[in-house]
Amino acid sequence: MTQTTIVLLAAGRSSRMRGRDKLLEEIDGQPLLRLMASRAVKAGVPVRVVLGPDQVTRRAALEGLAIEIVEATDSDGMAASIRAGVAGLEGPVLLALADMPAITAQDLYLMVSLGAQAPQAILQAATRDGRPGHPVLFPADCLPDLARLQGDGGAKSILTAAGARRHLLPLADDRALIDLDTPEDWAAWRAARKR
Repeated sequence: MTQTTIVLLAAGRSSRMRGRDKLLEEIDGQPLLRLMASRAVKAGVPVRVVLGPDQVTRRAALEGLAIEIVEATDSDGMAASIRAGVAGLEGPVLLALADMPAITAQDLYLMVSLGAQAPQAILQAATRDGRPGHPVLFPADCLPDLARLQGDGGAKSILTAAGARRHLLPLADDRALIDLDTPEDWAAWRAARKR
């Protein structure tokens, strides 16, 4: 069986951050991007990080980690990142978003492990009350569909068509939905962490 690869999607432009780069915001003394890539590495499978062209500072934040970096050079948003992330892969893929700091190394390891036990299932992380979120593990036979995606809707079309193959995996709290896109999101999340 071909090993799962974690594909960390990190090519977005942080356009809602009003001049700041959300993936370079610090958490516990390191940029979010490095923290998330480090967590992915701890899951024990190959890790590929998708960056956009000319994201030199993000690339520098990843120096020294045992990861592969690829670039999404097309301009059609999330689909371009996914296509770049899965190019040339043959096994299952765990698509993870780099701006979700509540997702832990243990969450990623759990999804990879469960995917190995149910190799035909699409596993989608969810909140504890069952709302679907991220990351999402796709079996190898989904790679052609992922490689054909267009636009900024991500892999929603594949998930919608998956039917009974799609299984929700509840993670603790609401962490499958916590992404930080604006300065206000960051401020609220940091305040909640201190409580």
